[in-house]
Formats: sequence, C-alpha cells, structure tokens
Amino acid sequence: MDETIVVGVDGSPVSRTALRWAVEEAKLRGCAVEAVLAWHVDYPVVIGPMSATIAAGMDRDKLREEHRRVLDEVVAEAGGDVRAVLAEGDARDVLTKASEHAALLVVGSRGAGPVREVLLGSVSSYCVHHATCPVVVLRAPKPEHVEPKPVITPGPLL
Repeated sequence: MDETIVVGVDGSPVSRTALRWAVEEAKLRGCAVEAVLAWHVDYPVVIGPMSATIAAGMDRDKLREEHRRVLDEVVAEAGGDVRAVLAEGDARDVLTKASEHAALLVVGSRGAGPVREVLLGSVSSYCVHHATCPVVVLRAPKPEHVEPKPVITPGPLL
C-alpha cells in the first residue's frame, strides 16, 4: 500500500468537494493525492437515443480531450499538489483497481435515488464493497431551506 489518497472525480460539484476534502486530509497525513477521472463510451447506451451512424462517427480522441479538460480544471481548482489521472474504463473498475495502491479512496455520492441506482449502479456503493482500502463517501449537501421573511413597511408606499 502506498501513502496516496485516490479521489474519483467527474467534474460534478460533489466530486470537487471530495477532491478538496482529500487535499486537506493529505496535508494532515503527509501523503500524495491522485485525482482519477474514468471515462468510456458505452455504445449500447449511446446507440439507443441516437442513430448508429452518429454513434459510429463519435470521435474518441475528442471525447478523451474533453474529459482531460474537465480533469485539469477540477485539479487546478482544488489547489495543492494533485496528480491527475485520466483512465479509460468504467469508473467502478478503475477506482477499485486504483484502491490497490491507495491508503484511502475518496468518492462523492450524488444520492441519485434507488431507481437510478438500480438502473445505472452506484459508483460509491460499488467502491465501498470492492475497494481494497478504506473508502470515504462524501454526499452533496442538501440545500438549506430558508423561510422567506415578510416584507414589513412603515406605512403606505407612495
């Protein structure tokens, strides 16, 4: 096991929060941080909502570069010394494989709900059950509900 904290990122707000948390934790532990963005083209899913001709013409290099841009942006925003890793493959497999050399795996959870989780699977749940190191799952904060205050005026407005 290496003294590295591996963080799964995808550009979402909760993954950005997870990376910032990992950077702070790495400072306390004195270890490195590795931000991993996993991507792949799932052709059976892509072909469904669009024609096979369009799917066949998808430019893998362009997709890879778009994911690289997102990864670089997330890493730059987090600050600290973070190694950016762009990996082609299913996020569940990529992150559990990365956990083999990690002291800690950090992932965000969007809390997509039970129906979406059954259909698409939960990366965070998969990692908790299959990673070879401890896993920290950070949830997106729920928006705070603030009751609107009534407008009180001193009298009639003219």
